[in-house]
Amino acid sequence: MGEYKSYSMELGGRTLTVDIGRVGKQANGCCFMHYGDTVVLSTATASKAPREGIDFFPLSVDFEEKMYAVGKFPGGFNKREGKPSTHAVLTSRVIDRPMRPLFPKDYRNDVTLNNLVMSVDPECDPEVVAMLGSSLATSISDIPFDGPCAMTQLGLVDGEFVINPGYELRHKSDLQLTVASTRGKVIMIEAGANEIPESRMIEAIYFADEINKEIIRFFDTIIAECGKPKHDYIHYEIPEELNQALYELCPPEEMEKVVFTDDKQTREENVAKVRDAFAEKYGENEEWMSLIGDALYRYEKKTVRKMILQDKKRPDGRKIDEIRPLAAEIDLIPRAHGSAMFTRGQTQICDCVTLAPLSEAQKVEGLDPYITEMRYMHQYNFPSYSVGETKPSRGPGRREIGHGALAEKALVPVLPTKEEFPYAIRAVSETFESNGSTSQASICASSMALMAAGVPIKKAVAGISCGLVTGESDDDYIVLTDIQGLEDFFGDMDFKVAGTHDGITAIQMDIKIHGLTRAIVEEAIARTKAAREHILTDVMEPVIAEPRPEVSKYAPKIIQISIDPDKIGEVVGSKGKNINALIDEYDVQIDIEEDGSVSVCGTDLEKMNGALEAIRIITTDFEKGMILTGKVVSIKEFGAFLQFAPGKEAMVHISKIANTRINKVEDVLQIGDVVRAICLGKDKMGRISFSIKDCPKDPMNIGRVVASADPEA
Repeated sequence: MGEYKSYSMELGGRTLTVDIGRVGKQANGCCFMHYGDTVVLSTATASKAPREGIDFFPLSVDFEEKMYAVGKFPGGFNKREGKPSTHAVLTSRVIDRPMRPLFPKDYRNDVTLNNLVMSVDPECDPEVVAMLGSSLATSISDIPFDGPCAMTQLGLVDGEFVINPGYELRHKSDLQLTVASTRGKVIMIEAGANEIPESRMIEAIYFADEINKEIIRFFDTIIAECGKPKHDYIHYEIPEELNQALYELCPPEEMEKVVFTDDKQTREENVAKVRDAFAEKYGENEEWMSLIGDALYRYEKKTVRKMILQDKKRPDGRKIDEIRPLAAEIDLIPRAHGSAMFTRGQTQICDCVTLAPLSEAQKVEGLDPYITEMRYMHQYNFPSYSVGETKPSRGPGRREIGHGALAEKALVPVLPTKEEFPYAIRAVSETFESNGSTSQASICASSMALMAAGVPIKKAVAGISCGLVTGESDDDYIVLTDIQGLEDFFGDMDFKVAGTHDGITAIQMDIKIHGLTRAIVEEAIARTKAAREHILTDVMEPVIAEPRPEVSKYAPKIIQISIDPDKIGEVVGSKGKNINALIDEYDVQIDIEEDGSVSVCGTDLEKMNGALEAIRIITTDFEKGMILTGKVVSIKEFGAFLQFAPGKEAMVHISKIANTRINKVEDVLQIGDVVRAICLGKDKMGRISFSIKDCPKDPMNIGRVVASADPEA
């Protein structure tokens, strides 16, 4: 097997061990990571030559969840892992976001970071192990990379910070925070929180940052001993002659006019005119024409950054802390159970909410034993027409999955419990138009749509994004409130924060530079707080300030009761006979939880109440004096059998059917007759019996009644 090196450090009360040279020797970089009993194989590989015809860095990050890691078979017909789960996609994105800025900007070789989860200790989340493994594997490889970076997860349980909490603590925590750092700065933040105050969130971020610095010192020791020299690569550069020709054709003062507009289409048309003019003059130069797209992009970027940083001018003329024009409305989709549209400049999101019984919750198969279903689902769609393009729809990509998950994370803290609101909830955000910050617009639209649907959320939630343009020093920067697409493309940061009036519920921060100073982080969080207050108070609350008291007339109605868990089997019946009979008779859906919670869902309230009454009868023991209405289901010589509910039958002796003597039961009763009877209690042989003749008359002669023991009731 050969010799290998092993390194260990204590991290959050557990031992992190890294084996180098033990496995995966043909990868450019490989780390065999152990954290408790969690084992992740992290590898970094790169192609030997750049991919032709591209103008971006082709980085792929994979997080492979293997069910053998938790001792389970994969579900479904094909007992093999298939496409990545939503959780795997989100973890891959969290690894990608802090690492991508640390590769050279002109690197065009394909790079793949693969993380194979081979064993899972519930106390040691494989996510953080994969994050650290990817960083270290790339750092010790020969792939150009300005690392390492380190990542820490932080929880908040009973007011105390918990480093890298296990699954159980994470689900009890008021904070799920992931922070990535380089040696001196924070480079990525991801958070879900139960309305954490801004000051406490900043404290948590820099608590995690200190842990990251310890990890980086540990990594530096490994890199010094095991790191490979970085390989040379073909640098992607624009010839200076081409740049000069472009500047002469469109001088800087003219380029400012090209990009200085609040209308995205106008700006694109202006840029297209510059491209056409360049093609007309230099069309015969094939090399230049192959590079003009990237050259124009860089020229636009240089112009926009100079305008913002030096001239304090934004491309659409707004002030540095000014939000684009806002609008909100609800109920624009008539048959949806709840709908709302939120518009911010040229970004427009329509959100539609659907309610369903709890049985419609999304079943989840993964490595976390505490997540087996999703009662609330938030999905985000980004069609090509929203940005004026023509592309076939191929289903949601990683970006769409990530944006949906961010909005979901922002709204989960304000949702009612299933006991308070026994529905499964699906919110779908449709992007009608996009010019930056659609994920935050979807949070605003979803918050209003949920309230319009009658979902009793605790508070409204709004989201906003800040951007950044930096200069040559740490003190030379401008933070921008509510960035549009151009400022996102050409800027250095997309800092998204969602929350209520009282605190933060979600954060997602992406940057394109090598980290942020604390001053920038604090200013961005303060800016988003002020903007969030404005959106909630001045835009959303005037449209809908609180949840509607009832769900839509088109939504299914759900009534919930509790029964003795020991009686669940009686309601269900042998092979589901009783519950299926109730479903067929009353045209309802019935869901029963292990704790005895019963939900009856339907559209006809009378039928729903009938089903609930039948369930009460099934789960109630017969007592003397109880009056019930039942159907004759069987006739014998000695009497008739009445069914009061599926599986709930009792006998009426022939002597208790009528006030006068009868020779045959059939003289009075026929199969299918519905009659009222009173419970006489147990007979001499201990059997429950009923009487029709002793039952008080029902003037309405309808209805199934569960009465008290009082015969006069």
